[in-house]
Amino acid sequence: MHASQCLLLRPSRPADSFILPLDDEFTSSLQANKIWAEDISTKDPEFFKNSAKGQSPDILWIGCCDSRVPETTVLGKKPGEVFVLRNIANVINPTDIALLSAVEFSVKHLKIKHIVLCGHTSCGGVKATLANNKLDILDVWLQPMRQIREKHAATLNELSAEDKEDALAKLNVQQGVDNLRRIPTVVDAIRDRGLKVHGLLYRLSNGHLEQIDTAEDEQASECRQCTFELK
Repeated sequence: MHASQCLLLRPSRPADSFILPLDDEFTSSLQANKIWAEDISTKDPEFFKNSAKGQSPDILWIGCCDSRVPETTVLGKKPGEVFVLRNIANVINPTDIALLSAVEFSVKHLKIKHIVLCGHTSCGGVKATLANNKLDILDVWLQPMRQIREKHAATLNELSAEDKEDALAKLNVQQGVDNLRRIPTVVDAIRDRGLKVHGLLYRLSNGHLEQIDTAEDEQASECRQCTFELK
């Protein structure tokens, strides 16, 4: 029998019968959204109208996918004030097209003033990098962090398990900032309008953001610009 004939023989059902039931958590989230939207509209009747017109954030936040680090919340910002990119373990890979696209759009078109790369304590990606467990596709993604672990093995091996995790998380951010500063769009923005690139660590135990030392001397900065700027 032809496929079209089979379709004709199927009993008709109302469209609603094809909709899967929502679980309680998702349903409650939708209800919370309505309450939130109504509350915002009451406090600021023009907020959503203005938000729909466009965005002009000052910050590009690049962080981990971890659900415990909501960037807008920890920065005390409103929707529209932070442009966001997340990935597993906030790895900065210079060939990652998602990263390059987000950087290109936010730096070149939105004219953001700050790029923030934020890692966090108790990061699953950091733990996986230190554990040597096979994780399939994640093994490929975490390869840059494994290289950091290899490079700093002597220092890391002297630390306790917890301190080792924190240290690798910070080293990953430092390397990530270094990689970001070599993206041509970022190089141009640093030179032409003073774009800043920052490294942070979010501490889950107290909710505080800690600045990570990512300073470079003038000679290194000039060498980087000379090498990576495109004309």
